[in-house]
Amino acid sequence: MKILAIDIGSGTQDIMLYDTEEPIENSPKLVMPAPTKIVADRIARLDGDLFIGGETMGGGPINRAVKDHIKGGNKIFMAKNAARTIRDDLNVVKSLGVEIVPPSEGEKYSHLTQIEFKDVDLDAIGESLSKFDVDPHFDFLGVAVQDHGFMEGVGDRNFRFMKIREKLDTPKPPEEFAYFGSAPDYFTRINAVFRALKEYNTTVMDSKFASICGATCDRYVKTLEKFIAMDIGNGHTLAAAFDRGKILGVFEHHTRKMTPDNIELFVGKLADGSITHEEVHEDHGHGAWSLKPIGDFKTVVATGPRRKVLEKTDFNVHYAAPAGDVMMTGPVGLIKAIKLNIQVFK
Repeated sequence: MKILAIDIGSGTQDIMLYDTEEPIENSPKLVMPAPTKIVADRIARLDGDLFIGGETMGGGPINRAVKDHIKGGNKIFMAKNAARTIRDDLNVVKSLGVEIVPPSEGEKYSHLTQIEFKDVDLDAIGESLSKFDVDPHFDFLGVAVQDHGFMEGVGDRNFRFMKIREKLDTPKPPEEFAYFGSAPDYFTRINAVFRALKEYNTTVMDSKFASICGATCDRYVKTLEKFIAMDIGNGHTLAAAFDRGKILGVFEHHTRKMTPDNIELFVGKLADGSITHEEVHEDHGHGAWSLKPIGDFKTVVATGPRRKVLEKTDFNVHYAAPAGDVMMTGPVGLIKAIKLNIQVFK
């Protein structure tokens, strides 16, 4: 059985092709620029009016590239699903100068330079693997993306933690944050991945929880009863308090705000159960949720490209390296979730 796992962040996309007949350390792996960066760079290189089709994907650099292109005197026409990349509220997208095109009218713009939005480019991945004589075919596909969710009239940070609270109503292992074949309608980006990959046995997981899940597969972490796992990414940081394999609380913040002092403050409050959503949100983070304290813990388990900030804290830090690679925590988390739930595809 082969599993292709793709963790899509704001800086990189981390890819692993795992064959259950081989040691996971032998899996072919790629760390490539994130799709948002690739597409944003393409837009920045182009002149003239554009038609953008495809699906909802990660924004960030793309949003800036679209705004800059319009400021340069060009027009951008976008299909509805692609436009939700900028904002789920299409009225906000229109206010930027983007013209929204109904699906039935896309052919009218075939004379314009075309850009396709998608989080997963299986053709590019397959071609890359094939050049090294690796058979790119797989039985199951796992994709990790960050999705705030959308509800009209509710801020995306508040809505994200509303849904985390609902999911984490009791202590749960991180793999329970995976979706198999479908997800609630309010997860617009996750559902875009499912639509684009509907012919495959696809699992989609929030990228932060995929990384935390993968960190629990590290050999040393498996020996710990209580710990704080932190995924310190290029854009966002998520910390989760673990007790005997289950999450008892989380907070999420922007990585640029994660100074050593802030980390010590919020991690301490997460461990003793006193952290509140309001204090993190008012600090311009996403929020927090705690079921109960874990109390004293031995180690902060770290992953993510910005993890070195933890060296300036007083915590005992362990860099999780499942499958021998700290950059593969997301793919390994996806693989764990899929292996535990293969029966849902039967």
